[in-house]
Amino acid sequence: MQPLNGITVVALEHAIAAPFATRQLADLGARVIKIERPRVGDFARAYDDRVRGLASHFVWTNRSKESLTLDLKHPEAQKILLRLVLEQADVLVQNLAPGAAARLGLSYATLSKEKPGLIVCDISGYGSDGPYRDKKAYDLLIQAEAGLVSVTGTAETPSKAGLSMADIAAGMYAFTQILAALMHRQQTGQGQRIDISMLESLTEWMGFPLYYAFEGAPPPPRTGASHATIYPYGPFVAGDGQTVMLGLQNDREWKVFCDKVLMQPGLALEERFATTARRSERRAELSALIVQSFAALSAAQVAQRLDEAGIANGQVNAMQQVWAHPQLQARQRWCTVDTAAGPVPALLPPGSWEAGAPRMDAVPGLGQHTGQILSALGYGADRIAELRAEAAI
Repeated sequence: MQPLNGITVVALEHAIAAPFATRQLADLGARVIKIERPRVGDFARAYDDRVRGLASHFVWTNRSKESLTLDLKHPEAQKILLRLVLEQADVLVQNLAPGAAARLGLSYATLSKEKPGLIVCDISGYGSDGPYRDKKAYDLLIQAEAGLVSVTGTAETPSKAGLSMADIAAGMYAFTQILAALMHRQQTGQGQRIDISMLESLTEWMGFPLYYAFEGAPPPPRTGASHATIYPYGPFVAGDGQTVMLGLQNDREWKVFCDKVLMQPGLALEERFATTARRSERRAELSALIVQSFAALSAAQVAQRLDEAGIANGQVNAMQQVWAHPQLQARQRWCTVDTAAGPVPALLPPGSWEAGAPRMDAVPGLGQHTGQILSALGYGADRIAELRAEAAI
């Protein structure tokens, strides 16, 4: 049995942060009702068409949900939403523009008067107060504000991360805070408001570079795919032109690396490379020595030497190689989920799931469940048809 069976989540969500949080609740068995605009839906549906005509972000973050279309500018649609929350929801999640949910009467302060056990999770770029409260916030902008861009990339070019780090961080903290709030309600009967900020979520993940630059110290340098402070730790080209990623953590591993991989045991005795700090300071010089040693070997041969020496290493995989990764295949981590375009592969959520398999239901079509949800609220077929004609749904 899935642990959140019986929990209903109503989500006024778009883009990534809130949908990623609620999808994980759905993975655990929660019923997630996604509120979307009629005819348009979550704007993430139109980000691209790479999954057989569907958007990659949307397919990733919206499986196992029900789609209810409501035009929240229409009075009757607002009544439907309020009924749904008060009559069925255990959790309300929203990442609308700042203040929009409150104007709809969906703030925790308003709703908790009628439903004290309700949990309301508000996700925003900067939080519900402070001078940045009303600023527009997109993932790239928060990556910049939180300092991630300043420590990512090369010395010449600061870069963003290759995925939506701020959205994902906020979604993860929303997910864990909602789980904690459900446990709190189980013990006390009381709901609560959760205020999740993308800036605060990503800044928490920036703990290492923040402390590295403590009290005005220089920040970690931008070093591309290499570690900013430990060396050798990063990509090295073998003789066949393929790249091997390797990582040394300490002086003991450095000695083994020199002896078993570079076949130059005397290098470990040289003072210029005697400590992690010295190796990092002389990374250009050391890189040349390593690449020269690897020049006579293929990437597979380098990896074999590293494995035999007990030195951590990996491949720099492209996306197609990840789809076919032998470890994911061996652990049977792939399943399929249905979509409007047919079944597509999906990675099972991390974990062993010994108490019951995660929920892996279909990615909903826009408004697919509108009639079903309204019928459960007591709306007859004629009234539902009228609401469609009025463009309320």
